[in-house]
Amino acid sequence: MQSLIGTGVALVTPFKKDFSVDIEALQRVVNFSIDGGVEYLVVMGTTAENATLTTEEKELVIKTVIDVNKGRLPLVLGVGGNNTMQIVEELKTRDFSAFEAILSVSPYYNKPTQEGIYQHFKAIAEASPVPVILYNVPGRTASNMLPSTVVRLANDFKNVVAIKEAAGDMAQAMQIIKNAPKDFLVISGDDMLALPIVLAGGAGVISVIGQGFPKEFSEMIRLGLNKKAADAYKTHYFLSDSIDMIFEQGNPAGIKQIFQALGIAENTVRLPLVSVDESLAARLNDFVKNSIK
Repeated sequence: MQSLIGTGVALVTPFKKDFSVDIEALQRVVNFSIDGGVEYLVVMGTTAENATLTTEEKELVIKTVIDVNKGRLPLVLGVGGNNTMQIVEELKTRDFSAFEAILSVSPYYNKPTQEGIYQHFKAIAEASPVPVILYNVPGRTASNMLPSTVVRLANDFKNVVAIKEAAGDMAQAMQIIKNAPKDFLVISGDDMLALPIVLAGGAGVISVIGQGFPKEFSEMIRLGLNKKAADAYKTHYFLSDSIDMIFEQGNPAGIKQIFQALGIAENTVRLPLVSVDESLAARLNDFVKNSIK
């Protein structure tokens, strides 16, 4: 899965001020990321606010991204949830011809055991017509998919090809890198740990900040993959304040403020999320202003 090495970005869903989906802004977001040099695009991840989109809106967003991309970059589709049978049904009925892989989040709220997580992804792997990227984000799911479970899935199912690891635990990421099959990809799901994970043997990142600064962030990851740590860390430390800020009051409120500062999209989010406050907006605006060369 060479196409999944490097920087993928978890695309936002832009909204107009009336909270309707802003298709023209989504087109700009997609082109901005592609022109910035990222390696692939992730559609309908949690950053897309898919929990607050209707079925019709989700299909509109998916179609728009496919149409704008025009086959330029590989696409990954978010297909996950806490109802295993519902996910399996979608995998059996959806057309995945435009997608390189799916990204499937570990079940949230239910708090399954490790065996439950394994059986959930076993069902997904057996049903999926495309490769599967596991997604571990215990800060959102309330359960941590342990390295032993990840390695077990990677060994048992050839189409389980990668994990987006977002536990915020460097030691856990390194344990997966060490013990998983050689061609299994460990992809950072944490922007601040993306470079350290790459330097430790990871394959890249699925990023939020990367869509706001695609040129800088994707080049940083490429430098990391080429083990040019000193040069890569210069960019890491340049962007580190912005990474902290975009998550300070929730995702994707922060990255949407960056898009507003760039003139690409409004900073509108749907309830229960709210836009960043004036203080954070001013700091993000200043960062964008000072970063533009």
